[in-house]
Amino acid sequence: MDHFTYRSGVLHAEDVSLEEIADAVGTPFYVYSTATLERHFKVFEEALKGLPHLICYAMKANSNLAVLRVMVRAGAGMDVVSGGELERALAAGCAPDKIVFSGVGKTEAEMRRALDVGIRQFNVESEPELRALNAVALSAGRVAPVAVRVNPDVDAKTHAKIATGKSENKFGVPIARARAVYAEAAAMEGVAVVGVDVHIGSQLTTLEPYEAAFLKLRELVGVLREDGHEISRLDLGGGLGIPYRRSNEAPPLPFDYGEVVRRTVGDLGCEIEIEPGRLIAGNAGLLVSRVIFRKEGEGRDFLILDAAMNDLIRPAMYDAWHDVEPVREPAADAPVGPVDLVGPVCESGDTFARQREMANVEAGALVAFRSAGAYGAVMSSEYNSRPLIPEVLVSGSRFDVVRPRPTYDEMLGRERIPGWLE
Repeated sequence: MDHFTYRSGVLHAEDVSLEEIADAVGTPFYVYSTATLERHFKVFEEALKGLPHLICYAMKANSNLAVLRVMVRAGAGMDVVSGGELERALAAGCAPDKIVFSGVGKTEAEMRRALDVGIRQFNVESEPELRALNAVALSAGRVAPVAVRVNPDVDAKTHAKIATGKSENKFGVPIARARAVYAEAAAMEGVAVVGVDVHIGSQLTTLEPYEAAFLKLRELVGVLREDGHEISRLDLGGGLGIPYRRSNEAPPLPFDYGEVVRRTVGDLGCEIEIEPGRLIAGNAGLLVSRVIFRKEGEGRDFLILDAAMNDLIRPAMYDAWHDVEPVREPAADAPVGPVDLVGPVCESGDTFARQREMANVEAGALVAFRSAGAYGAVMSSEYNSRPLIPEVLVSGSRFDVVRPRPTYDEMLGRERIPGWLE
């Protein structure tokens, strides 16, 4: 469910017309719904009700400070994967003891900063990282709480570029080597084992891979406890999918995911940590763009938009689908036909959809890309020297620009011409 609906023939974000926002900030822009963000977080809380747990929002999905503040006020912790994300989480008001640091390539500087602020735990992904973290902690006179990420070799049945739990993926320690890694950690003075971590991928549309991974995790916890390790936390990662095609997709609900958690690991006496990102932010955001031209090609028509692949890279990178709707609601009997939706970047890859069946829209019309709140603005760039587009947060009848569009002078001002070229 989201809070983007037609009212009096115009698509709204909560109580605000998208046409009103377009008039105020220009196009293209991203718009996020506070009510949808809050609702999706609450659904996860209800799914794990009765279990000791912490929901750490995976901020790589959408790390806008205003979005993070909404999550913090709702009670979320944060899952960060870089030093920059750590600083964003702190700036948004997240308590350090609710921050989990994931990622395969933490630098010593990032480790030191996280230790200094006192984060909840490091999800360690390899033996070299464990040894580096131990050295940094000892040099700082601190002890780093760690959960080792194990790779269960489970096929998440998702896109190859976002699968993380198979043996050929770069993530985690092979589960067969976990006992040795935990034994090494137990002998270190700069780290303290607090739990086990697993994450098998993103945009999962079935629960069977979760069950397989969690059952392997359950068996591992028993072995580690027999070895004398105190395992008090289970970090189960995130990855639950969303319906990008509303007409024919129905991914599992958080409640069903929660039942899998209860059935597989709910009786182990551990605090459960989960890290949803896409499911919280994805359907909480739209990308709104204006049609520049309608072009008749050889055997097909094109809608040339003012949004481009640098604004929303998912279709070019993953062949991803986004439902696209006119902001002005088409009449029930409006003619529908196939069009290619493309952007102005000088690459054929700058294509959002091919032969998409849509009601007729002409130059000047606004269109909205649904399910664009996750991995949209965070993956954008200034390719072709196109400014990053505004991000807008709506709450009821209010809206505000939470990241403005930079001017060309601001873009150019970040660069320098060396003196010898003057």
